[in-house]
Amino acid sequence: MPEPSPGSRPAPRPTLEAVAERAGVSRATVSRVVNGGAGVRRPLAERVRRAVEDLGYVPNHAARSLVTRRTGAVGVIIAEPEVRIFSDPFFSQQIRGISRELTAQDTQLVLLLVDGPGDYDRIGRYLAGGHVDGALAFSLHTDDPIPALVRRAALPTVFGGRPGWTAGADGQAVPYVDADNRGGARAAVRYLCGLGRRRIAHIGGPPDQTSATDRLDGYRDVLPDAEPELVAEGAFTEESGARAMERLLLRCPDLDAVFAANDLMASGALGVLKARGRSVPDDVALVGFDDIDPVARTTDPPLTTVRQDVEGQGRLMARLLLRGLDRQREGGPAPEPVITPTTLVRRASA
Repeated sequence: MPEPSPGSRPAPRPTLEAVAERAGVSRATVSRVVNGGAGVRRPLAERVRRAVEDLGYVPNHAARSLVTRRTGAVGVIIAEPEVRIFSDPFFSQQIRGISRELTAQDTQLVLLLVDGPGDYDRIGRYLAGGHVDGALAFSLHTDDPIPALVRRAALPTVFGGRPGWTAGADGQAVPYVDADNRGGARAAVRYLCGLGRRRIAHIGGPPDQTSATDRLDGYRDVLPDAEPELVAEGAFTEESGARAMERLLLRCPDLDAVFAANDLMASGALGVLKARGRSVPDDVALVGFDDIDPVARTTDPPLTTVRQDVEGQGRLMARLLLRGLDRQREGGPAPEPVITPTTLVRRASA
């Protein structure tokens, strides 16, 4: 095909009328087929689709939105700084699950990051501007402005992780997808007890996130009489896990097991234990949470951990939102919360 000469104009885009003429149907019939409407017999619909393919017709997004009242996009809001999102494989797995489900439904993912307090105003304006049909929000902290932003924008929303509140402004249950954090923590600590460990410490996550408090509650369910000195707070990062492990060794040098609230903190703790001459698992057994690649399988020794299906949770969040969009716009109930199971994965660290 010859290159277009400089200054030549590109060929005009095929129009709805051109598709209608090619298919031998009315413009209204083409519009219904292109926009997913009902009431068109299968043979006619097939003729329209062939004409669309032959002409290379691409629907006008703005016009299509007027007909369907949908933008074909979903906002994904992560309440964490950019540096953490791109360094923690947990987030990449969850985003992958969301993206795969949205792509399968021909829906665009719009990623909205919170890198500082000033970003909330920008996100609020974007959500209220009608650019997306709904929102997925995860890694929320106590008193996070995001729930208020999505309510103000009247956007259907599914949360990743159990929110710190039980009902929305309308009294309906808040739709969310989460893992059985408390049950998984109980399984981890019971396993360590079954190994004969008696001084089991816990490295917890931030107390303003429900996943961390649920895992701490699971630890305390099994060890209600554990001394406060056996619990150290981290921030779900490898560095914070290392700092927490240092504090625990100073306070409780005779500890013989550690349950960390995620794999990154367990990895940080493992490095400190090795540096202090503690053999894992002979001297100190170590269990994490998440079973995140590439962390859990590449530590030395490989990490015993509680597995949650992070990618699957992302897909489920997107699926719940897409299924509930029409129902919520018509005043129907929001999707019910979903708790996914966890499984203890035994490897060499415990």
